[in-house]
Amino acid sequence: MSGFGGMLTIEIAGAGAAASAVADRLELFALAPSPGGVESLVTQPGTTTHHGLTPEERARRGISDAMLRLSIGLEDAEDLIADLHQALG
Repeated sequence: MSGFGGMLTIEIAGAGAAASAVADRLELFALAPSPGGVESLVTQPGTTTHHGLTPEERARRGISDAMLRLSIGLEDAEDLIADLHQALG
């Protein structure tokens, strides 16, 4: 890989429950508390890495309950895109 990294942050319309539902519907992205590895992973920072912060502190840092972080692995890009489409659908 050269250039940009494989980490994306997206915001799901709605609240934290909507983001959790999207993460649960993903089939190729594994749920993980901390991204890293060769497989594609998804984490919801508000419920994992930044769970210990108050809601106000998360908001100050720009971390919403609807935020998902995607770590892109070695799977075929078209398969990952299709997985995201079906999860968001």
